[in-house]
Amino acid sequence: MIQRDGKLAAKKIPNTTTETLSAEIIKTVKEGATLYTDEYTSYKSLERIYDHHTVKHSQRQYVNGRVHTNTIEGFWSILKRGIFGVYHFTSKKHLQLYVDEFVFRYNSRTATEANRFNLLLTNIENRITYKQLING
Repeated sequence: MIQRDGKLAAKKIPNTTTETLSAEIIKTVKEGATLYTDEYTSYKSLERIYDHHTVKHSQRQYVNGRVHTNTIEGFWSILKRGIFGVYHFTSKKHLQLYVDEFVFRYNSRTATEANRFNLLLTNIENRITYKQLING
């Protein structure tokens, strides 16, 4: 999800059913907020809670006035390119860590390399050993 301030939040979810997507969106987005999505059917129920606008990719509509999904689709493109082009493979176990890395890169894209590195160091929460990384 891209917030109005341009910050991105991304999370691994088990599936893209209406129930799963709605629950994650409701946890993250305030009631009454404006949402821009494509016409994927799992988003349909959000109209009851949010000011929900869509673009219809199936009809080759990618922008409808101010409504578009280009920003989030650009992020997914960068993430996929990173996984396939740099890492080549990810496991379900570590997928969220890869997503977090690309969210960090995206959200700090305007920072200098030095500031990004300092930000990374100040936000380190824990240390993982190699044994923890490869086991269960």
